[in-house]
Amino acid sequence: MERERFASSPIGDLLPISGTDGRGQQYEHVAFAAHPLNTPPALATNTWNRVSRASRALGRLQQGSLVVINPGLLRQPTFRREAQSTSALEGTYAPLEDVLAADVIRGSDRSAALNEVLNYVAAAENGFRWAQQQRPLTVGLLCDLHRTLVDGTAADTDQAGRVRRIQVVIGSRGGRVTDARFIPMPPGPALDAGLQDLMSWMQSDRQDLDPIVATAMAHYQFETLHPFNDGNGRIGRLLIVLQLVSQGVLPEGLLSVSPWFEKRRDQYQELLAQVSATGEWDDWISFFAEGIEMSANDSADRIRRLLELQSSYHERLRSAGARGAVRDIADLLIGSPYVNIPNLRDATGLTYQAVSNAVRKLEELGILEQRAVPGVMAFRAPEVVAIVSAPSHG
Repeated sequence: MERERFASSPIGDLLPISGTDGRGQQYEHVAFAAHPLNTPPALATNTWNRVSRASRALGRLQQGSLVVINPGLLRQPTFRREAQSTSALEGTYAPLEDVLAADVIRGSDRSAALNEVLNYVAAAENGFRWAQQQRPLTVGLLCDLHRTLVDGTAADTDQAGRVRRIQVVIGSRGGRVTDARFIPMPPGPALDAGLQDLMSWMQSDRQDLDPIVATAMAHYQFETLHPFNDGNGRIGRLLIVLQLVSQGVLPEGLLSVSPWFEKRRDQYQELLAQVSATGEWDDWISFFAEGIEMSANDSADRIRRLLELQSSYHERLRSAGARGAVRDIADLLIGSPYVNIPNLRDATGLTYQAVSNAVRKLEELGILEQRAVPGVMAFRAPEVVAIVSAPSHG
């Protein structure tokens, strides 16, 4: 980390640190300790225009979610798409189709990467339920999310679900502290207090602060504090959605932000560092608001296309004289495009034979096709998969 770049920051201090790095070498360097968030920043007109566009895009996404009879169906592909992308940003890659098919893949046949991605899905579901119940976002919640995220991974140590007790660095391929792109504040009481202050700030009733601006500032602060040994990027991006849900801006959590940020990783990292170095918020908040706008538009478009596909399914079934179990299963495919006979039997309560007959009919109509996944023969809805996995716009 370049001392000179951050030495004059108006929103943080450089603190001396020393110890032994990942290569076993002694070091003496500095870390950046961000001041608590305080007054709303003064933003340029262009930035406010971008924030306004993001607000309108979230409004359209909210309106689209209101027409969904069972929004929980659409949360599954949204969470899984987000899980795959946010994990890829941190170097854990599992193909999106494997993530979508995970419910029909036996646990013993899942890769370590896939299990880690599914941990994110579980954390997102828990966090969404918490926020939707209007419970305050707390340090305890973050620790629970972290524990779920790292379960069964290399980071599942005695530090799982706890604010870190070691110094971490960001962007040091060789393990040298002095080579790091950024060094967050040391562990200890100040870090604990900083994270608690952030969560309290997020819960405060700030009439003077636009929700998107508040979310952008909170995301910067969380990533700059870097409170956990591992998983900070994934939890920080999940916290974006949870904060918007908590503020009532996004009722159903049908927003996937990581694909947009994943395409702009270098710019994302540089703008966060720029805030720390200069205390100027405009570029970061404008960038963040653009990401929210584009992600909301993309999510709304996918919801629209999935609902249109569902209507198309209904028309095909009516034309074929199919009803009952066939339609029930077709509706489930919008949220779960990979199925097999046992999990459909469990989901519908139908007999094995009734499910088999319905699946056969859906195959005849081209709605389902056989697809081999690791360890099992399953069926997939190719049109749903195509919509969920299509590249993001923008």
